Amino acid sequence: MMVISLTHRAATHITTLLKKRGKGLGLRIGVRTSGCTGMAYVLEFVDKLSPDDIVIEDQGIKIYIDKKSFLYINGTEVDFIKEELTEGFQFNNPNVKYRCGCGESFSV
Repeated sequence: MMVISLTHRAATHITTLLKKRGKGLGLRIGVRTSGCTGMAYVLEFVDKLSPDDIVIEDQGIKIYIDKKSFLYINGTEVDFIKEELTEGFQFNNPNVKYRCGCGESFSV
């Protein structure tokens, strides 16, 4: 089994978000059917463990992934980019075969 990893920037940003929120076990990373190429990433806070969750810890942050999403994002590195007026999470996913022009969706 490979893993999902966080860059230092992503871990720092997630830690800040969790502290501001004041509660939460960690961050859920998943995929849903969406966009022009088929799938899009979904991020949400986790307050309760789901029976289907795979839990990975990186840099002190627990990452929760449902088993279906894990097939598509296994091996992904999550980064946080802040450039001029744009900021957000960037997914460096080795499984991606095609990414749409707007960068919102992908296919494997």
